[in-house]
Amino acid sequence: MTSKRKDQIYTLLKGIETGDAASVAVVNPEKYIQRNPQTHEGGEGLAALFKRLSKSLPRVNIVRIFSDGDYVFAHTEYDFATSRVGFEIFRFEGDLAVEHWDNIQPRKGPNPSQHSMVDGPTEATDLDRTNYNREIVRSFVDDVLVKAHLDKLVHYFHDESYTEHNPRIGDGLSTLRSALSDPESKAGITIKYDRMHRILAEGSFVLTVSEGTVSERTVSKATVSEGNVPAVHSSFFDLFRVANGKVVEHWDTTEAVPARSEWKNDNGKF
Repeated sequence: MTSKRKDQIYTLLKGIETGDAASVAVVNPEKYIQRNPQTHEGGEGLAALFKRLSKSLPRVNIVRIFSDGDYVFAHTEYDFATSRVGFEIFRFEGDLAVEHWDNIQPRKGPNPSQHSMVDGPTEATDLDRTNYNREIVRSFVDDVLVKAHLDKLVHYFHDESYTEHNPRIGDGLSTLRSALSDPESKAGITIKYDRMHRILAEGSFVLTVSEGTVSERTVSKATVSEGNVPAVHSSFFDLFRVANGKVVEHWDTTEAVPARSEWKNDNGKF
């Protein structure tokens, strides 16, 4: 069942390239809940979206794909008019997908350590430690990202043996600590995690879905502008790789949640 569902989602996502309406056959149109606020509800909404996107001759690369119970989640590259990186989550009932979440941002980088947003290991290991790794990441997100207890960082990492794929941050625990504690180290960008909504895992890989805000000050050649900075309601999808009880690698995407007036369905982002 797990392999079949992964294959179905792989076919679905590759359908973006061709616009083939048959690629959405995995979707149950009677039950499908679309969590992308800018996509219409149901299988017909996806078919119309794929047909429109295919006109720009897009390319889709599924870099990683995992499953957790009734969920399949994928890490993807999209080459539309611009290059983008995203995460896709599908919930299944039986052989059909009945719910979908995603988080897509423009591709940036490489980062200061010369990593892209998608390179690195792609196959899950330590399948027998899935729940153990899930709880490590759950605790990290709650302790450090939501509650900002930076003193607890050392409990989750092996000193400097940490690989970072965020385009603004380099490798190593000291670099991560600086980025989390000093907004200036991220070019005037302040990220605030308010809550985690979902956590999925397969072996060494764990994906979290969180909600919060991003505030970005205008950066000139010499200074960062002062004054009030609007906080943009945002969605954070973070993929972690865990080894020997510690977080050793991280990928992510950040996407602004559109204003309610712009939604094409009533389901919400989360």
